[in-house]
Amino acid sequence: MIEFQHVTKEFKSITALTDFSVSIEDGEFVFLIGASGAGKSTFIRLLLREITASQGKVLVDGKDLSRIRNRDIPTYRRRIGMVFQDFKLIPTMTVWENVAFAMRVTSARRDAIKRRVPEVLAQVGLTGREKARPNELSGGEQQRVSIARALVNKPVILIADEPTGNLDPTTSHEIMEILQKINSQGATVIMATHSRELVDSMGKRVIALERGSLVRDEEKGRYSHE
Repeated sequence: MIEFQHVTKEFKSITALTDFSVSIEDGEFVFLIGASGAGKSTFIRLLLREITASQGKVLVDGKDLSRIRNRDIPTYRRRIGMVFQDFKLIPTMTVWENVAFAMRVTSARRDAIKRRVPEVLAQVGLTGREKARPNELSGGEQQRVSIARALVNKPVILIADEPTGNLDPTTSHEIMEILQKINSQGATVIMATHSRELVDSMGKRVIALERGSLVRDEEKGRYSHE
């Protein structure tokens, strides 16, 4: 379970989150919505333990993230997969190498990498594209590689930050089908998005932020009340 308990985060003269409290159960699919500057990125950075709360607590499975020692942060982050809007693939590496790299940095054994990489590439529909480089892929294929890389270490939490922001509607729905499948297999999925259409079509929980405050938390919510 993920818990934000009365979290306030201040950056010098800016308050990014104010007395923010929310709980997310294991295996939920949650949309995180709000305008730019609403606090979505701060939420994600706190969960990744890139920053710590100024006040309040962020707990994951009962563990206070502010109490994690710096040397233990990489181990904690292996439990979290991260998918970005701009993919963040390494251009000189092939599809296979981009995904395998995420395992190599954890000192995974070579035989484990050889077993696992084909599994996740099949999961995202990229079997046969292993030798292609990012510039040879469509935007949708690049995002599939990004998802495969996020999944390769078997995370229990998947954070997707505007994963469809650079994609056309058809490709966006294909990416959402992959994320739904990942969620159905047990991972907690948290997706930050501005896409009204996707939120309204999915019927998932919606957590809405405005100027650093929680303004709405609805099961099977819509992007807005309009």
